[in-house]
Amino acid sequence: MKTIFKQVFNLLLLTTISFAVNAKVELIEGQVRAMPPSVPNTAAYLTLVNHGEHKRLVAVKTSVAKEAQLHTMSMDGGVMKMREVEGFDLPMHGTLSLEPSGNHIMILGLHKPLAIDQEIDLSLIFADGETMEIVLPVKKLKKGHSMSNHHGHEHHHHHGSH
Repeated sequence: MKTIFKQVFNLLLLTTISFAVNAKVELIEGQVRAMPPSVPNTAAYLTLVNHGEHKRLVAVKTSVAKEAQLHTMSMDGGVMKMREVEGFDLPMHGTLSLEPSGNHIMILGLHKPLAIDQEIDLSLIFADGETMEIVLPVKKLKKGHSMSNHHGHEHHHHHGSH
């Protein structure tokens, strides 16, 4: 009986290892920003690591909203402005970080308000036609929190009870 368990364990171990080798792009962390129910848009932030050749993220789809767009933040005449971009590069053996006050995914026209800890499905679409399905939790962005050291501009500011 122990031999069967050992063989099953080894098979599972090999399956897990081969899956990890085949996964060229890996999701390290991510979240969708919780917003007040009256706000029809939100943003998704994530970190991807590329273990393979250069890739370019060109689109995102989700079932929870009318559309998702790739956006960047930049200073224009002393004012922080947000605009849509055609894509983000994911360098060979590099990292792509989408964060508050920087590059991010805008989720526009929510079909209904998102609940904290709800899991949101996103399809990341790359220029080579590959699609990566990910699931991100809805989280409240802590005041002053940023996945990087950039503080300041936020799309919407909401002070809720803690």
